[in-house]
Amino acid sequence: MELITTIKNGVCELKLNRPDVFNSFNQKLAFDLQKALDDCEKSDKVRAIVITGEGKAFCAGQDLAEAMDPDGPELKSIVKDHYNPIILRIRAIEKPIIAAVNGVAAGAGANIALACDIVIATESASFIQAFSKIGLIPDSGGTFFLPRIVGMQKALALMMTGDKVSAKNAEAMNMIYKFVPDDEFSEVVTKFAEKFAKMPTRGFGLTKKAINATWTNDLSAQLAVEEKLQAEAGSTYDFKEGCNAFLEKRRPEFKGE
Repeated sequence: MELITTIKNGVCELKLNRPDVFNSFNQKLAFDLQKALDDCEKSDKVRAIVITGEGKAFCAGQDLAEAMDPDGPELKSIVKDHYNPIILRIRAIEKPIIAAVNGVAAGAGANIALACDIVIATESASFIQAFSKIGLIPDSGGTFFLPRIVGMQKALALMMTGDKVSAKNAEAMNMIYKFVPDDEFSEVVTKFAEKFAKMPTRGFGLTKKAINATWTNDLSAQLAVEEKLQAEAGSTYDFKEGCNAFLEKRRPEFKGE
């Protein structure tokens, strides 16, 4: 099984499970992850999603053995059919998605992490834009997300040099939300995700929609987006529950509806 799916307390963990090749993607794993994300989007039992890796690595990107196989998919197809749909799903799913980076995240693996809503990494983790080492350009949304996160010059330098970025430095340059000691990682990620799974899921989803829109909108257009989405949020059960709980001085019990 190249992708392990576990649902508990409203959280679906999607664990890349090819540790012998540092969880690098082949066609099967890419398609399995796409389907698993679709299933998470449809399931009322899932209110938060965690993507992580088995073993020492988060994901080393593309399995180069498959990319170099004359009988395997062409590089254009790998980008178009494997990675682009994953990135688009991550941004479109109206539920919080956490990248739990348990080790090295390289190439497409790094950029899949950056496409997620929040990145939490182990202290020993690292991020590498490894494409230049084999004469390629960053894909999987890397040229979109990284410059917006760290700035154009820093992004270009990381892409051209292929330098390894430690989790500590990634946090310092706002590439990730935070890093935690390795021995605390699992507990921190679990508590973080389970907390999100008890919060107003619909509001989170609408917040993602607003953030997605802000990249191309001017202020007036973004204010219009906020107006529309706030009206939607105001019609949810969770909004009414949150207000009632505040007025009644009790803890809200959100349903994600």
